[in-house]
Amino acid sequence: MMPTAFEGWDGTPAAARAMQAELASQVRLRDGFRKPLRTVAGFDVGFEDAGRTTRAAAVLLDADSLQVLESRCVRIPTSLPYIPGLLSFRELPALLQVLDALSQTPDLALLDGQGIAHPRGLGVAAHFGLATGVPSIGVAKKILTGSGPEPHDTRGAYTALRHDGRQVGWLLRSKLHCRPLVVSPGHHVAMASAADLVMRWVTTYRLPEPTRLADRLASRRDDR
Repeated sequence: MMPTAFEGWDGTPAAARAMQAELASQVRLRDGFRKPLRTVAGFDVGFEDAGRTTRAAAVLLDADSLQVLESRCVRIPTSLPYIPGLLSFRELPALLQVLDALSQTPDLALLDGQGIAHPRGLGVAAHFGLATGVPSIGVAKKILTGSGPEPHDTRGAYTALRHDGRQVGWLLRSKLHCRPLVVSPGHHVAMASAADLVMRWVTTYRLPEPTRLADRLASRRDDR
């Protein structure tokens, strides 16, 4: 893991945007995860106390059975207000702490947020993957940047999401008659692999189980 995910950052939004552009060049869109996968983890972030406290959740699952192996939550003071496009600078400190709280590092991480489907190519899943070395995928509920054709209303169908002529992710129909998910690789995951990997862990819900369970913890709907 990097000594800090924000080394050299002076705390200003302008410097954060410049750092995003620099770090985006380090993202690797090639499969670098263990095969076969043994574990997968979902990560999500919520806020308490009118945004003054950041609550990060991680749920570790068996990659084949989806048995929950471990769940963790951490709460830390929120260090940055919400600034569009700089979500990782707000959420990553808590995400790194909750990763450290797990007893084992997952083979693959799914994060509620964007991977490279971001104006500067560095959403929270990509930043997390670079900071930790954990192969990562962003699974978002709506598009942040780019556009693409609506996938067919067939479970598992997906179409390319493009930004400035470059593919940055997939629109994945994870559940019939529901809006597609935005799936984008974060780090050490190939574009060609991302949508099928996410779909592997979709059951009867719109979200894949790792991020669905993490969302329950982060949003306080499941306080185990």
